[in-house]
Amino acid sequence: MASLLTEQERAILKTELAHWTLVPKRDAITRTYLFKDFKSAFAFMTQCALHAEGMNHHPEWFNVWKRVEVTLSTHDAGGLTQLDIELARTMDRCATQYLIS
Repeated sequence: MASLLTEQERAILKTELAHWTLVPKRDAITRTYLFKDFKSAFAFMTQCALHAEGMNHHPEWFNVWKRVEVTLSTHDAGGLTQLDIELARTMDRCATQYLIS
């Protein structure tokens, strides 16, 4: 099982992952991506799903039209782990080819 992030490891949330925010009353991070259209949003989700499956670490996400809301937390660890940091980085990289904001 993955270990929860230390306070020092959480510092990356304010720098490299500044677009992600902490979820109130939960040890999780969230981000909303806005794409140019539904096709771009779905392509992003498909690309991320393949990465997530390879990691055996799956996001909580919600999609309406061109908006994708993502929440990351490692459920079996009870909060944020390096798996969440790695998946957030991967999702941000995947989004660059589709993202409008």
